[in-house]
Amino acid sequence: MSALPSGEITIDVGGVGYRVQAGPALLRRCSASGEEMVIHVSTYVREDAIVLYGFAEPDERACFEALLAAHGVGPSLALAMLSVHDPDALRLAVFEDDIDALTLVPGVGRKTAAKLLIDLKSKFDLPDVVGGLSGGDPLRASSSVLAEVREALAGLGYSPDEVRSVSRSLPREGSVEELLRAALGELARSR
Repeated sequence: MSALPSGEITIDVGGVGYRVQAGPALLRRCSASGEEMVIHVSTYVREDAIVLYGFAEPDERACFEALLAAHGVGPSLALAMLSVHDPDALRLAVFEDDIDALTLVPGVGRKTAAKLLIDLKSKFDLPDVVGGLSGGDPLRASSSVLAEVREALAGLGYSPDEVRSVSRSLPREGSVEELLRAALGELARSR
């Protein structure tokens, strides 16, 4: 298996090479070349091509396929969404109607995010998210806290790209004040 610069990898299966568009977790895992691994593949058929999309975990592939079933979501947008949010975070955002979390994805505005939330509720297996939350997982801050932090950063004049970038690195627990302080500190270091 070898990684190509455009987010593609070539997989050698019994001497036959397959070009696969790699999901974000798979690209990270492929950095150590030469090792054998299981890749979960989704086949996408268009009029002019058959494209393979590879993922490191079956849950990531299932999430990708659920996203494709949503109206107006193609493979590029689905991969972009999985680049910003892991499957659990994406399901949590849909469960909590967190428009701001979806707008972190490049190319998704508030109107598109609102439509996606409605459509994705029927596509995702949300009882798993609810079950996961009932255990009181401390790593999952309320999306409303994260939404407030993102809104405050935007109000302070930070660009959507800066807000998107710092949101990915914030801890998943804490108050609005603590997370905002951490975000501002990181943004100050990056300038």
